[in-house]
Amino acid sequence: MKNIITTGALLLSTTLLMPSFKSADLPGNGGTLLKDVTLIDGNGGKPREHMDILIQGDSIAAIGSKLKTAGLHVIDLKGKTIMPALISAHMHLGTLKGTNTKAANYTRENIMAQLKKYQDYGVNNVMIMGTDRPLLFESGLRDSSLNGLLPGARIHSAGYGFGVPKGAPPVEFGMDNVYRPASAAQVPAEMDSLLKVKPDVVKMWVDDFGGKFTKMKPEIYQRIITEAHQRNLRVAAHAYYLSDARKLVNDGLDIIGHSIRDSVIDDVLVQQMKVKNVVYIPTLSLDEFAYIYARKPEWLNDPFFRNSLEPGVYEMITSEKYQSDLKNSPDYAKNVKAFQTALKNLKKLNDAGILIAMGTDSGATPVRAQGFSEHLELELMVQAGLTPLQAITSGTRNAAKVLRIDQKSGTIAKGKTADLLIVDANPATDIKNTRKIFAVYKAGKEVSKGPLKK
Repeated sequence: MKNIITTGALLLSTTLLMPSFKSADLPGNGGTLLKDVTLIDGNGGKPREHMDILIQGDSIAAIGSKLKTAGLHVIDLKGKTIMPALISAHMHLGTLKGTNTKAANYTRENIMAQLKKYQDYGVNNVMIMGTDRPLLFESGLRDSSLNGLLPGARIHSAGYGFGVPKGAPPVEFGMDNVYRPASAAQVPAEMDSLLKVKPDVVKMWVDDFGGKFTKMKPEIYQRIITEAHQRNLRVAAHAYYLSDARKLVNDGLDIIGHSIRDSVIDDVLVQQMKVKNVVYIPTLSLDEFAYIYARKPEWLNDPFFRNSLEPGVYEMITSEKYQSDLKNSPDYAKNVKAFQTALKNLKKLNDAGILIAMGTDSGATPVRAQGFSEHLELELMVQAGLTPLQAITSGTRNAAKVLRIDQKSGTIAKGKTADLLIVDANPATDIKNTRKIFAVYKAGKEVSKGPLKK
């Protein structure tokens, strides 16, 4: 018995004295080396050619030329370009299914499928702007996603937004679970209620949707901004009119969540936005989708686009009736003009140094295709006059700043999380090359070959 005890004690002491090895310390497990790539780091600088990126665990351990390969899993990516995975600072999740958006569609299964779709398109973080429902928080789904326990894009959320009684946002689009204060006095209690789900921002709708609804009263949105700021929350507004944008910025708004589309923004407002560090999310694709299906856009039959659509949507948007109704709509000319104004405003604000972040409003309606919209948005930003690298920065570093995850995400640098989009051609020379997806990495692991390689 004594010998057994002595032997056991010896084994225990030997075990305690042995050095502990992690898998990364073992031969061939020192990490993954992505070799000989063109690197777009997300900071806006010129792409660097023939670079190597070392991934260890979930992070980037080193970046350089001709890094040592001993003990590493080496992937030769000659001819490929690596950029940060995309981040959408404005979209909607869960209510879209098939050719409709409604509350009944908001299920765990539908949410997970859409997060996977965004990831397949190289989008690893998304901000849901005010249309979420209790399921997301009470089930722990949002927290599990943020902690890396679920596949697909990571969820960031504005929780439940603030709208108008019998007004925006439209209930028929599954946007019924929002606060709709009839007076400013209701706002503090509703803001306390929202605070319980720990939103990233507060979303409010300040728009009449082309005269369809009564607009939110200034005293109500002023109170929303004040109460949010007292709770250390930023406020993003759905806005359309220049007159509203002026008032909102003056009242302390943090984020303009769509383009101003009725008029070109004046220099006084531009300077106010710059002084107050107001963020601008143009959602240009939303405005193009409002009229573009009246004809056949060049990407209509591109598998990269078609794969992003819900069942039945392609048949709907290519039907003669749908296209005719759009073309003959009294809003058609207005929508085309609004898009052109949005382009001008984006260029003016970008030139002035306003922080531009990529967002699309994808998922709010069936025609705003999730995943594809984010790549189209980059193309439309370039159409507005941004360089491809400026557009990419808006969808990586700048969007990360809006989500307040820029300490770990949005750029490619040593110590940052290895969220990467690898493409077959350089998008700095043609922004549409972001669609040529070779692989998507999330937290150091390859998670997709893109939407067309299942």
